[in-house]
Amino acid sequence: MKQVAQNYKSGELAVLDVPPPACAPGGVLVRSLYSLISTGTELMKVGEAKLSLVGKAKARPDQVRKVLDSVAQQGALNTYKKVMNKLDSYTPLGYSLCGVVVEVGAGAEEFSVGQLVAAAGNEFALHAEYNWVPLNLCVPVPDGVPPEQAAFSTVGAIAMQGVRQAEVQLGDTAVVIGLGLVGQLVVRLLVAAGVRVFGIDTVEDRCRMAEKAGALHCSSADEAGVATLERALLEASNGLGADRILLTAGGHSNGPVETAARLARDRARVVDIGKTRLDLPWNAYYEKELDVRFSRSYGPGRYDDRYELQGIDYPAGYVRWTERRNLECFVDLIAREQIDIGSLIASTFPIADATEVYQKLSSGGYPGVGFLFEYPDVPQAAAPPTTTAARAAVPTSGGVRMGFIGAGNYASSMLLPHLQKDERAVLARVATNKSLSAANAQRRFGFEAVSTTADEVLADASLDAVFVVTRHSSHAELACRALESGKAVFVEKPLALTDEELDRIVATVDATGNDRLMVGFNRRFAPLLTDLKDRFGLPGGSFSLRYLVNAGKLDSTSWYLDAGKEGTRFAGEGGHFIDTLTWWLNSLPTEVYAVPGPDTGDVVVTLRFGGGSVGTISYVGGGNSRFPKETIDITGAGRNARFDNFQSASLWTGRKPSTRKSRSTDKGQRTELERFVAAVKSGGPMPIAFDALVATTRATIAVDRSLASGKPEKV
Repeated sequence: MKQVAQNYKSGELAVLDVPPPACAPGGVLVRSLYSLISTGTELMKVGEAKLSLVGKAKARPDQVRKVLDSVAQQGALNTYKKVMNKLDSYTPLGYSLCGVVVEVGAGAEEFSVGQLVAAAGNEFALHAEYNWVPLNLCVPVPDGVPPEQAAFSTVGAIAMQGVRQAEVQLGDTAVVIGLGLVGQLVVRLLVAAGVRVFGIDTVEDRCRMAEKAGALHCSSADEAGVATLERALLEASNGLGADRILLTAGGHSNGPVETAARLARDRARVVDIGKTRLDLPWNAYYEKELDVRFSRSYGPGRYDDRYELQGIDYPAGYVRWTERRNLECFVDLIAREQIDIGSLIASTFPIADATEVYQKLSSGGYPGVGFLFEYPDVPQAAAPPTTTAARAAVPTSGGVRMGFIGAGNYASSMLLPHLQKDERAVLARVATNKSLSAANAQRRFGFEAVSTTADEVLADASLDAVFVVTRHSSHAELACRALESGKAVFVEKPLALTDEELDRIVATVDATGNDRLMVGFNRRFAPLLTDLKDRFGLPGGSFSLRYLVNAGKLDSTSWYLDAGKEGTRFAGEGGHFIDTLTWWLNSLPTEVYAVPGPDTGDVVVTLRFGGGSVGTISYVGGGNSRFPKETIDITGAGRNARFDNFQSASLWTGRKPSTRKSRSTDKGQRTELERFVAAVKSGGPMPIAFDALVATTRATIAVDRSLASGKPEKV
């Protein structure tokens, strides 16, 4: 299918051929008819992508801080790889469309094939021929509503949420500052609500457009224009000024905020809907005691994965207007002809012309505010294939043919670059949930074929090995299916989240005889750590090991926080550290005792090993972000060792310590993959024994049991 995308590193815009998304549960697959170009949000993103790296950094100082923290913990090279991986990837554009349902996922049966719908979301309602849209971001379009007008629904919901935040009343007087697309929609909604509307914009045609839609008076943003509007406003409001000011302007000027204070009445409300500078003039806002509010996107539910992805609605008695109900309300207003959308449509373009369209829009080559992409007409009931044609296969000369399920940031920055350089490895097929992720993986690493369903990887009899690099909750299921297909399997940690999942994996190995399984416990392959173990030796006796993990705070939007579905944070990452202790001692854990730490997600774990050794893992998130992430101390048999974050390793066996350092932060992924490829090619043992994988996973799962029981748990 065709999809519009942009490379954030180079700024390149392109219309790509990518595999259509699969129809997942909880949503519907939609064939696009029209998608709306957001001349504000999208053009800002397009312009930002064309900046230099320094310019991008200035535009996103929040991301610069994250990068600096990552350098301190992960090292400059690893951080550079991750940053470049994100930058040098195609990202989607678009977030508002109208189309036809071609397939209905489980749980979304309220929709039907052939139904006309409006869809929202900057990850779902994209400029693409097909999109999978979750339940709460999709609404039916009433009969009689033209699909090109329904395509405005998402931006209409943004405008509607701003009007709701303003809490306008009949007879109120409002000023809309910024009469672009969102501003024009706000004007129409306010007029429909019985509000007397005034407007300000730098473009004369937009002022006249707003007046035709019902605004009483609109003026330019210069001093003369504002003064003229102010006189008209005072006359209409009996000298009071505006009850509500709605800011829909963009840019870096503080003029809109200052003008708002000038035009507002005493104790008026100012609502920021756009992305404008908000350097509030304190005296002006204080003296009038102005109420400043923000309007967040389409409405309540936005940025809440439980609402948007899991379909969990908010009760109307508590949250009357969610983002979905705003979408429904907007298309209903169109259906009842209470809001005019047709006059906003300036031009409609074929999706194939998207690159030229953005260039002309960025240079001001098209007048107007409403622009649409239209899509080729295809039979409505035809669901698309979920794969693209394979490239001509490269002769492998006995190379190990690999399929990837998942190609996110970790796989693309820490696994695939190493495999791409390995002459024994053939990257044959990749499947990702998102179309562009598959296209990015093919472009960067040369996969022969791409798709958006794991089934095609699992069913490919030509593959020797399958990599499972997906979210935690899917690991066990995909690992079992891959083992049943007779392939070697590499699963990123964790192998399983529950004992039941792990039991199924063990049963699958027993039933199939296929124990060709590897888990991505890469620490044991880190060169500096393996060198330290060799130098330390393992003289007789028991040892004490202390592992401090300065895990740091998670971003509030991280899927790691969805413990109900993806397991606890320690369940997802803790296997790394348990495996490292197991490997160092050459002994499996026998007992786990865990107590919670001071912050949510913190845990202190004590593990007993055969032979009497004890290991303690402190997994905490409340430390300084610049402090090293991982430090290990080993004590026993008259020796001590200290390992500092894959950068320094010290050994005390005599009077003075012996210290070795590494300029890179090599956590062992390259060696781990080399060993796995060699094992698959030769048929030799996997790099980590199956019983060790099971024991480490059992111990990791036992941590949650111990936290719940408050007692030690056997492994």
